[in-house]
Amino acid sequence: MKNVPTLDIRRFDTDRDAFVAELGAAYREFGFCCISGHGVTHELIENAYGVFQRFFALPEDVKMKYHVPGTGGARGYTPFKVETAKDSQFPDLKEFWHIGREIDPGSKFADTMAPNLWPSEVPDFKQYGYALYEALDQLGARVLRALALHIDLPENYFEDKIDQGNSILRPIHYPPIEGDVPNVRAGAHEDINFITLLVGASAAGLEVFTREGEWLPITTTGDAIVVNIGDMLQRLTNHVYPSTTHRVVNPPGADASKPRYSVPFFLHPNPDVVLDPLPQCVSEDNPSRYDTSITSHEYLQQRLREIRLI
Repeated sequence: MKNVPTLDIRRFDTDRDAFVAELGAAYREFGFCCISGHGVTHELIENAYGVFQRFFALPEDVKMKYHVPGTGGARGYTPFKVETAKDSQFPDLKEFWHIGREIDPGSKFADTMAPNLWPSEVPDFKQYGYALYEALDQLGARVLRALALHIDLPENYFEDKIDQGNSILRPIHYPPIEGDVPNVRAGAHEDINFITLLVGASAAGLEVFTREGEWLPITTTGDAIVVNIGDMLQRLTNHVYPSTTHRVVNPPGADASKPRYSVPFFLHPNPDVVLDPLPQCVSEDNPSRYDTSITSHEYLQQRLREIRLI
């Protein structure tokens, strides 16, 4: 059986051409790759998971203080069974929190990017939560530099398109499964954004749908972070980089009665980036698949409606 490869990103500095070729090949085939050697410390990941778990253990009425209805969960807390995968009959079995970019109140994007909320009941939440946000934001930018080179763009092509991106760190708690439930923990879906970085999932369950029509479990070793393509980058690259369907399944047997924690970072472009297919990704063999323009903010709003967050 084929496996999603694990590549050491330090090779981007020492063996650039080979690394870029291998990374590009992984994304063209799977839409997924595991990245090691990234420098995000185990200590930071552990401390962040610790504060997130402490928050989710709080009483429901305390957590609901940080729920902001009508915002699509853009910041703060979203309770259990709210988000629903596109075209899914059942809501996902999870609760989550959103940390966004800290921007200047005078920024031109202030009307589309709300300020963060921080739970006073968990003193170190902001310290470790935002440190992990920044570390994954920087790692994502490095991955995009390699992806740019693979499709004949300048290495720094994405830098001024993500420096004010509406990116989200989403700590997720999947509570233990009790009794018969009709859904996997998170229904089959594609991500909305440019790329997603998933750090340290605490239990098995992530699966990717292969071109051959099979569900392939994603397992990481050591410090590896799972990085996958989202729909915005798929659109921008005219499907050269595919956004692959994935899901989180309920583990069998006794493991179903254990909670699962997961912390994806959704790297978004700046809200005004236009997602028209790049000329480098349009050819006779791959004609443009899109004839209308849309900004990343418009695209995000459209998709949030589809998954019932707004």
